[in-house]
Parts: sequence; C-alpha cells; structure tokens
Amino acid sequence: MTATVSLLPAAGTTRPSGASLGTLTGIEIRKSLSTRSGKAVAVIAVLIGPVGVFIGSLGGEGEAPGAAILGITGMLTALVLLALGVLSTAGEWTHKSVQTTYLLVPQRGRVMASKVLALVALGAGLAAVGAALTTGMLWAIPDPIGWTGIGRAFIVAVGAGAAIAVTGAGIGAALANTPAALTGTYLTVLGVMPVLAAFKPEIAEKIDPASSIVNLAQGYSTTTPILVIAGWVVVSTVAGTVISRRRAVS
Repeated sequence: MTATVSLLPAAGTTRPSGASLGTLTGIEIRKSLSTRSGKAVAVIAVLIGPVGVFIGSLGGEGEAPGAAILGITGMLTALVLLALGVLSTAGEWTHKSVQTTYLLVPQRGRVMASKVLALVALGAGLAAVGAALTTGMLWAIPDPIGWTGIGRAFIVAVGAGAAIAVTGAGIGAALANTPAALTGTYLTVLGVMPVLAAFKPEIAEKIDPASSIVNLAQGYSTTTPILVIAGWVVVSTVAGTVISRRRAVS
C-alpha cells in the first residue's frame, strides 16, 4: 500500500500567515540603515543643520530669527532625507534585491506600505534629532537669537522630514532607477522651482515643497504650504504604488 502526502493544511488548521506590517516596517528600517549610502544620508541629515548654523554664525551680525533658521535647516534636512526614501525603493530595483523582497512578500502593496511607514519613522526621527541639534547650536552661538515661533518651526521640521522622505520613496518606486530619481527630483526642486519662482511666483507658491516648508515654519501661511507638501506625498506615493505593482520583475 502506497502512502500519500497531502500538501494541503490539515482540517481545522490555517496556512501560516505572513509577517505583520509592524515586522515588515522594522525590517525596512534596518535595511535603510544597513548600507553605507543609507548611513551616510542619515548622518548628513542629522548634521547639516547644526553645521550650517555654526558656519553662518562665524560672520553673523545682529539678532537672527530662530524660526527662519530652523525652517531653512529643516528644509535642507528634508531634502537630504528624500534621498533615503529614493534609496529604499529605487535602490532595490537598481541592485536587483527587489526579486528577493517580492519573493518573501508577494503582496507588493504591503511592501510599499511597510516602506512608507519605515520612512515616516526614519524621516521624523532623524529630522527631530537634527532639529534638536540645530536648536542647541542656536543656543550655544554668541549671536542673539529671536526665539519667537521656534516651537512651531521645530514641529514643521520634523513633519517635513517624514513627508519628504516618503515622497522620495514614492518617486523611487515609480522610476525604479536611483540616479534618475535623485537627479530628476533634485533638479526639479533646486533648479526648476527657483527659476519658476522668479518668473511665476504665484505658480511656484502652489507647487514648490522647499519654499512651502520654510514658509510654514515661519508662520507666513498654513493652508497652502500644507496642501503643497501633502500633494507631493500623495501623488508620489500613489504613483509609486500603482507603477511598482504593475512592473515586471526580471
């Protein structure tokens, strides 16, 4: 008599469930900080603010507006963290590690969700550390500092770090090419937007994420900057999710 082995689960049992979203998010955080490029981006994001304040203080005169300074350094930190987001998604396609990722977690929507949550945590955490160090440097330098609105600017810096990091992840997922995603995004934000602001400021105000962060930190306006930043997050994340779910893995 020949014995047979069933590949179906026994009665009353269920198939093993996949890793939870929390577990996947933790894995994505570790992955982002496990590479030399990821570590370098994290260090730069944390230090660019305080180093910039220190250099600026060497030739500073008069009282410096703390909220404006923290808004500018928060914007720079956020733009650095954009690279961390791009590396988390486009980097997988560039280095072909996406094959292993989708083999272990076939649900691409879950993969993207875990990356978004990981970038929210990393972006907010690194931006908070950078903003705290920047605030400490403002306190330490001999120049007089205007502290009005510094709390608001701190919150904006942290939120911007999370938002722009997620934006980078969406752009990276959509383009699936690290150099193209980084070059195209930085060229747009740092090159095209300033030119547009010079000739069509009313249009630039509605689409420029960098100036929106600075304006929001200083309290110049609230609704428009928030909508601009949220627009970048939503459009990039939706585009990255939809495109990556349809892209063939080779």
